[in-house]
Amino acid sequence: MAIDPTRTFKPIAIAVLTVSDTRDLASDTSGALLAERVRDAGHRLAARAIEKDEVTRIVPRLNNWIDDRAVDCVIITGGTGLTGRDVTPEALERILAAGDAKEIPGFGELFRWVSFQSIGTSTIQSRAMGILARGTYIFALPGSNGAVKDGWDKILAEQLDSRNRPCNFVELMPRLREI
Repeated sequence: MAIDPTRTFKPIAIAVLTVSDTRDLASDTSGALLAERVRDAGHRLAARAIEKDEVTRIVPRLNNWIDDRAVDCVIITGGTGLTGRDVTPEALERILAAGDAKEIPGFGELFRWVSFQSIGTSTIQSRAMGILARGTYIFALPGSNGAVKDGWDKILAEQLDSRNRPCNFVELMPRLREI
C-alpha cells in the first residue's frame, strides 16, 4: 500500500451484502469477515444484510442503499459465479441499465489478476465486478473467505483509504454526483 502519512484518513460508511440461498447471520463467514475488515480499517459498517440469489430481491436492497446518503459504498459477497442461481452481476447490470450508473471494469479485471495469484486459473469462473451508481460505489466479490480476503486486503483496503497514493476512490467522492 502506498499510504502517505501526511494525508488524513477519512472513514467512509460501507454496507455489506451477502447474496446466498443458504447462509444466515450465524453461518455467513464471508460477510462477517468482510464486516470485521471494514471496521478494523477504521470505516463505519453502515449496514449488513443477507439476500437470496434473486435479482428481484438484490436490486431493491441495493437501490435503498444507493439512495441512502449515509451509505458511501456497498460490498457484496456471493452470487458472482456461473451457476444458474448466481445472479449478482445480473442485478448490477439491471442497475446499470436503469441509467445514472457506470461500470468500473478495472475492478473485476484486477480482482481476477489478484485471485489468479491465490487460486490459479479457477479465477476465470469469477464474475466479480464494480459499478458506481448515483454516487455510491458497489463492488461484488465471490462468496468465499479467500475471495473476500483477496478483494479487501489487496484492492479495496487501499482504494477506500483516503491516504492511498497516487489516487483512491475516497478522494473522488465529493465529485461523484456532478453533472
